[in-house]
Amino acid sequence: MPRGDKDKYTDKQKRKAEHIEESYEERGVSKDEAERRAWATVNAAHGGGEKPGGGGYGKPENKAPYRKGGKKGGKASKGAAKKAASKKGGGKKAVSKKAASKKGAGKRGASKKGGSRKR
Repeated sequence: MPRGDKDKYTDKQKRKAEHIEESYEERGVSKDEAERRAWATVNAAHGGGEKPGGGGYGKPENKAPYRKGGKKGGKASKGAAKKAASKKGGGKKAVSKKAASKKGAGKRGASKKGGSRKR
């Protein structure tokens, strides 16, 4: 089977790749690049063709690649959610792991040193 042969892909996988490709083309990506990205996304989600003999046969679909793409700006981005939460305020500021570990180490050390010892 030559490289790039799509025989092992299901009709559903082919439709998904076509829709993803169209979406990229609408956003101004070239035809070849859009096709390459579309099949890369389908492969990432399915692990290859799902017909018997394909690499992804019998495995569940990983939806993470579909969530990753699309319009990343605005409400879809992770940063926007963080900014909205920080504007509300009212909550404690997060303490870095280093600062938290130093505080804990100081307390633990003090408890070992202090207290009454038997002599």
